[in-house]
Amino acid sequence: MGDLGSIFVLALWAMFNPTLLAAVTVMMLLPNTKKLMFGYLLGAYLTSITLGLLIVFSLHDSGGVSTARHTLSPIQDLVFGALLLVVGTVLRTGKVDEMRERRRQRKPEEPKKESWPERMLGRGSARVTFAVGAALTLPGVAYLTALNRTAELEWAAFPTVLVVVAFCLFQQLLLELPLIGYWLAPERTQRAVTGFRGWLARNGRRAAGGVAVTLGALLIVRGVVTLLT
Repeated sequence: MGDLGSIFVLALWAMFNPTLLAAVTVMMLLPNTKKLMFGYLLGAYLTSITLGLLIVFSLHDSGGVSTARHTLSPIQDLVFGALLLVVGTVLRTGKVDEMRERRRQRKPEEPKKESWPERMLGRGSARVTFAVGAALTLPGVAYLTALNRTAELEWAAFPTVLVVVAFCLFQQLLLELPLIGYWLAPERTQRAVTGFRGWLARNGRRAAGGVAVTLGALLIVRGVVTLLT
């Protein structure tokens, strides 16, 4: 049972994926939050469960999981972590506002364009968020390590499938919990989402800077630990 427990500790690690955190935050700022999250969740399930079963049943004997685990993420974590630290520092020091003000003084006011996240997440289209969720749910170190440990259990096919599916469900809790809230207490959940939007409108720049710095530090620590192990 120790190996099984470690698999779900890894699911907790995988849950705090910077891409997922960013996607959840953006979807909470857009209309039709519930529909967007549901589409993204289905796409994430499709990729994570299908790829997980493929790895566990087809690749573990060849050593493919072990190789991928040690080569995929450390350098990426260090690079993206450093970028997030820079972005977060700029946001928290107010440099972005200064640059916007200088740009506004040089150029006449233009109609506001849609942001990239608004275009990508489809402004309420669950079909688009399904595709985005499927495309962005890529294997990381925690995911690959958990699948390798699942394969090493050498259980029969059915319990192995259950472990893989349970892991993939667990790592998407950041999406599942708000959707459960919409199902059990829709009005309270909507008030919470609306309150979050208002808070972010008042404190967005500093909050985004704090999140970026925190995620950057975590990614760098994870990259260093992975390289050393």
